Amino acid sequence: MPVALRCLVFFLSAGYLLLLSESVHAQERYVPPQVSAKALKIHQRGLLIDGHNDLPWEIRTRAGGTFDKADIARSQPDFHTDIPRLKQGGVKAQFWSVYVPAETALTGDALLKTLEQIDIVQRMVKKYPESFTLVKTADELERVATSGIVASMMGVEGGYSIEESLQNLQRYYDLGVRYMTLTHSKNLSWADSATDEENLGGLSEFGEEVIHEMNRLGMLVDLSHVSAKTMKHALRVTKAPVIFSHSSARALTDHPRNVPDDVLKMLPRTDGVVMINFYSAFIAPNEALAEDPKALGTLDDVCNHIEHVIKVAGIDHVGIGSDFDGVPRLPVGLEDVSTYPRITQELLNRGFNKRQIHKILGGNLLRILKEAEKVAEKLQSISSKINE
Repeated sequence: MPVALRCLVFFLSAGYLLLLSESVHAQERYVPPQVSAKALKIHQRGLLIDGHNDLPWEIRTRAGGTFDKADIARSQPDFHTDIPRLKQGGVKAQFWSVYVPAETALTGDALLKTLEQIDIVQRMVKKYPESFTLVKTADELERVATSGIVASMMGVEGGYSIEESLQNLQRYYDLGVRYMTLTHSKNLSWADSATDEENLGGLSEFGEEVIHEMNRLGMLVDLSHVSAKTMKHALRVTKAPVIFSHSSARALTDHPRNVPDDVLKMLPRTDGVVMINFYSAFIAPNEALAEDPKALGTLDDVCNHIEHVIKVAGIDHVGIGSDFDGVPRLPVGLEDVSTYPRITQELLNRGFNKRQIHKILGGNLLRILKEAEKVAEKLQSISSKINE
């Protein structure tokens, strides 16, 4: 290689390393905001509802499915979640993901393993009744949350768990499941995933039937993990508000799991809530990820996603869906469930008032739950009259 070319390569490489170093150092220099007494008061008086926590799968895979091996009443530093830190974080209500891998669609045991995950949540609630209560309605959630106990609902993560049977939706609903993520990482025969090659270009006829049945039951349609075309198709079909239980804004972090602006713009008309995911790969800025694919990002970046959704869709359409215990990397400042009050502090620092912060923390999701219940009551009433 000519000397001049070697020099050019050296200087370009040095420049890249310098940029990478600056990105890493900026991340290392980030100091989370100190939570003031004012912020803590606002946080504690709000209704923090987290849309997605994968602790049940962690208990299954790392503790043999038993809380005897991982007593979450005590500190569990290997997890993101335990009871002392939930209290410290001011969590009032939690959707526990009853996730099973997409491969179970091929092995034919998706339903069985999902029921096993539901059993883990039920045993957790039974073992720690002073900390958790399963609730089935928005009113129950609101009442329990004010008692100091974490109001608990469940979310099925991946439509393969119904094994193409609408009757299984009813079965899950009766057990306390209040949302289902239509897909996970792979396409289904009836819905396209965000992280697979396009097949249907949205939903099949059966996919539309799934949404209609979820609307009838009062089970929230969750559009995290689905393709952008599936998002739009579902928004055209649904009669009830939807959620994105753990997604972020694609305009800030260009990942197919995130929600594009043209979908965000549909939410004021159709109603819905994007619950911001904390996973580093979904919230670190595009430029930071270009320099370092394993960039962690910061709490600041998470709040940037919250602000972006508000800018495009409005203050009524954003919430929190951490994905704690379901991701390998988290932003600096949001390392576990104890850290939620820092979000409240940062939002205060950015000029948000108490009413707005309470909407973001959980008020918006509570509204969606109540509206989904009203839609279900109406649809069931119509169906009953038809069958008379």
